[in-house]
Amino acid sequence: MSRGVALVTGASAGLGVAFAERLAADGYDVVVVARRRERLEELAVRLQTNVEVLPADLADPAALAQVEARAADGIDLLVNNAGFAGYRPFAEIDPEVAENLIRVHVVATTRLTRAALPWMIERGSGGIVNVASLLAFSGSIPPDPLPLRATYAACKSYMLTFTQQLAYELAGTGVRVQVLTPGLIRTEFHEVAGRDPTKMPFGMMEPDEVVTASLRGLEAGEVVSAPGLEDDSLIESSNEAQRTVFRTAIAGGVAARYRE
Repeated sequence: MSRGVALVTGASAGLGVAFAERLAADGYDVVVVARRRERLEELAVRLQTNVEVLPADLADPAALAQVEARAADGIDLLVNNAGFAGYRPFAEIDPEVAENLIRVHVVATTRLTRAALPWMIERGSGGIVNVASLLAFSGSIPPDPLPLRATYAACKSYMLTFTQQLAYELAGTGVRVQVLTPGLIRTEFHEVAGRDPTKMPFGMMEPDEVVTASLRGLEAGEVVSAPGLEDDSLIESSNEAQRTVFRTAIAGGVAARYRE
């Protein structure tokens, strides 16, 4: 039997490494993508499988095009995990950093998903995991103790809506999609972002726990996976609240509070 192929972005550290290790153990050949070639090569030595090392900065359109081409050649599982925090007050953030946040989280996720889907649909099987964050649900929550995150959280909210709508389009094709929304994970992400997660009033999960939750959720058909959420009916409650706002606001004219 042929082995499946999984492509994991952001595979040089943290959750990306955990995904690559787990998928290799599960029998996949793995394409690992990240900016740091040396880390990818070290990972490739450790993994007991066929590994393709593909260094790329997904904020660079030319590098992204190379990864798109590989995804379009045929993969069975795509994990859009690459990302960085860029936490800053929006009025002070370097415009290039803000743009790169959008390029990595939004543009790369969109283009790689688009590249991978035709082959999956033709075969009638496949999976895509878009790694977002619980911050995708945090638009109405002020900063402190959460970080200043207007661009980052907006990018993660895009990934949430993008995946939910894509799931409707792919119904019946055999291709599953999931948006993964973890909370704090014990990785170097927080150190790079300049924050100490141990000083925040939240628990932390291990990367391998999050990967296990994601893959089990994908197998079960969960479109939104929140590994730290014990009562998963809250996801549907949140969805129903959005539907209620939409149905109510679109049903009539301008609300009384806006009329003289």
